[in-house]
Amino acid sequence: MKQQTVETPAALVDLGRVERNVARIAAYCRSHALAWRPHVKTHKSRRLARLELEAGAVGLTVATPFEAEVMSEVTDDLLLAYPPVGPEKLARLMALPDTVRLSVALDSVEALEAMAAAAAAKGRSVQVLVELDVGARRVGVATPGEAVSLAGKAADLPGVTYGGVAFYPGHIRQPESEQGAALSELSALVGRFREALERAGLPPRVVSGGSTPTAFGSHLVEALTEIRPGTCIFHDRDIVQMGVAGWNELAYTVVATVVSTAVPGRAAIDAGSKALSKESFRSGASGFGVLYDHPEVELVSLSEEHGVLDLGRTDWRPTVGDRVRVVPNHVCVSVNLQDRLLVQTHDGLEAWPIDARGRGLSPS
Repeated sequence: MKQQTVETPAALVDLGRVERNVARIAAYCRSHALAWRPHVKTHKSRRLARLELEAGAVGLTVATPFEAEVMSEVTDDLLLAYPPVGPEKLARLMALPDTVRLSVALDSVEALEAMAAAAAAKGRSVQVLVELDVGARRVGVATPGEAVSLAGKAADLPGVTYGGVAFYPGHIRQPESEQGAALSELSALVGRFREALERAGLPPRVVSGGSTPTAFGSHLVEALTEIRPGTCIFHDRDIVQMGVAGWNELAYTVVATVVSTAVPGRAAIDAGSKALSKESFRSGASGFGVLYDHPEVELVSLSEEHGVLDLGRTDWRPTVGDRVRVVPNHVCVSVNLQDRLLVQTHDGLEAWPIDARGRGLSPS
């Protein structure tokens, strides 16, 4: 498949860089005796998940029942890092192959009791991890007492087993070199939860946490047993800005075509919000992305089918028909907008399906 035959916008993946990124995080985990359970929400691809498993991942993290269904074909060890609320989702989870060892992170009695009842009715056993709020203020119990109460209930209910705790340090987004104090505070906070559980006779066998921004500082969190970074397979503008990865480690870009240069100081490309998403730059800068080959050129505006480049800080002058590569602010949401990944392999350009995109629901 030659590049000139590819209709833009298109998601382009550099497989060589993916392999190096995967090897890097796998080696880090081995050196610090941490299990790696990558989150597939970033790529949603069975082929990329297999690559991660072959590199040493112990299992996979998923966010939806459909992701669990798809990834059950490549591993028998899955963590659903999202509370499954609603009978429809529970039914799909209980229909997973019996060989799948399913764990679920949750933070409420309601979700726990429903999960336990569904599993018991199917004769299954699901491992429960109590979700802790360590600062992201999104989900998770807020106090050690709440954690002890929920863990105790999980230990007593049929259909589930208590396995430990899970957390997401999404509030830590400063540059990697400046994360020391925040990681120390995180370690102390998780330690208080852990100590309370141990005093209650509920020591957590699993302490699951981590994110790509904090991935390579995970060893600073005491008693952590596994990490779940997903973005690290591709990286994005946000991750590079934090110093977690370098420009030459970016493995995903969106190829676009310049369709207009009529407005002075601007150029329009055919990649808009339906290819890149309108997610703002979480590390503090402006815009929705930059060009890989001209990082001084910022994507300053997105409508559905148009992206507008600001040429005010560059000597580069594109012409209509030129192709460019856009580095998105947040790679996960961009991948989710694609129909396929164009993967630059060792043998050429290949189209890989994004198997777990969407919900996988049958028409009613």
